[in-house]
Amino acid sequence: MAAIEPELAFASPRKLPRASSLRGRVVVLDIAFAADGLGKGFRKVTGKFIEQLGDRLVRWVDHHDHERHAEFASDPRFVLHTKAEHGACPEIITPEMVRESGPVDTILAHFDLDGLYAAAKWALGGVEPYPGADDDARAVDTRIGEPSARALLIDKALRVHYADPVLKVRIVRWLTRGLKPGLELDSIKEAAADFDRQAEGARALAERFEVAGGIAFVDIPPGAPPFDKTELLLLGQRRATVAVVADGVNVSIAASFDSGLNFVQLLELGGGMPTRVSVPRKRLALALARIRERLARGE
Repeated sequence: MAAIEPELAFASPRKLPRASSLRGRVVVLDIAFAADGLGKGFRKVTGKFIEQLGDRLVRWVDHHDHERHAEFASDPRFVLHTKAEHGACPEIITPEMVRESGPVDTILAHFDLDGLYAAAKWALGGVEPYPGADDDARAVDTRIGEPSARALLIDKALRVHYADPVLKVRIVRWLTRGLKPGLELDSIKEAAADFDRQAEGARALAERFEVAGGIAFVDIPPGAPPFDKTELLLLGQRRATVAVVADGVNVSIAASFDSGLNFVQLLELGGGMPTRVSVPRKRLALALARIRERLARGE
């Protein structure tokens, strides 16, 4: 009898599902602890979720910086690293880790390529879905190096349809079932085509970047065309060390993975990805001032 595939669920650090909605034994992959510097923070989000899962939590594997990692160092269920230690989550997962963890009923993963590749690797017993998959996940998540055409296709699809749970399931199933042609691959290609259209919107908005003091800043006007924010941030980083995109009530800030910048520490956010963060617009002036000061020091 064939093994039953684990159920798949997807989340982000601040939007975790109810623990009661997840079946059986659960593994959590590539989901950072909620930052204490914004919103409800760790205690009311991540801590509450961990408490509710209780003994059903099998492993929590992650590679995002967080000041509370040390509190879980003695709990073998938690395999926590920083972004500097591991550029992506799948490379942390090994056959030994999966085997020692035992069977799981649900895989809860972050909804980006890194998280989906981690879910696929766990479902395959700690083996890459294809040779070089770990390298692809690292290249996409750090934006350093050139991912394969296969990874670029999936990344494009997810950047536009990150909120589509059906697409995410189809991506993981395509990765775990031999990369065969059919419905899953067709869905990925269709979603990636939507990205190409939004990339055009990003390129148009990139002409509005204002560059000063090592920062490329753009304030998205009302009625702007659909655009891919990651693509816009990357275009801003071609113009300056730091790209800042203000869109509605939120501000996204990004720099290259090897820039040496750590916005989590600089802006006292408590946790997250060091070189890409989001802050409320009300903190924009403070964020820009601290970043300019840091760039001026040239440390």
